[in-house]
Amino acid sequence: MRIVTGSARGITLQTLEGEATRPTPAVVKEAIFSSIHFDLEGRTMLDLFAGSGQMGLEALSRGAEKATLVDGSKDAVNIIMANAKKTKLYPQTNVLCMDWEQYIKSAAHRNAFDIIFLDPPYGAGILPKVLCALFDADMVKETSTIICESGEKLVLEDVMLAERYNVKKETRYGRVYVTYLTPKKAEDDE
Repeated sequence: MRIVTGSARGITLQTLEGEATRPTPAVVKEAIFSSIHFDLEGRTMLDLFAGSGQMGLEALSRGAEKATLVDGSKDAVNIIMANAKKTKLYPQTNVLCMDWEQYIKSAAHRNAFDIIFLDPPYGAGILPKVLCALFDADMVKETSTIICESGEKLVLEDVMLAERYNVKKETRYGRVYVTYLTPKKAEDDE
């Protein structure tokens, strides 16, 4: 696993051993960044299930201004910090060891992001709950793009999600589903 392009291009990243984390496959990562390529410069990013930190560090390498990388595992956070230092992107990162609920509670109504990447454990079934919590905590800007990676298709027919988000794009890469969301604006319901 490495940084694909930008200021840290080619730098190999560490990842946790075993099944504790599941890094985003290279083909999926490249597709995601190709689709948001022109939306990165000077933007802020949140990776709420950061694992090795590869998605946030790739965003920084490609011109994002700041990345907040959150993971509930102390081992993962140590890897993220090592990777951020190795890529020389550490000054632009905010690395936090806490679970997603703790982070949203602590940052609610204070921090909002341009790009939010969500890749929770596939079997946990928490993606809809996380999306609603982020929206309700005012952490989603009107212009935000939320990118969700999951092991199954995200069902926006869920009333709670449908009243908060619009699907911008859905793609599938083998067993990996990627859904791009934008927040609904008041005029969307009119």
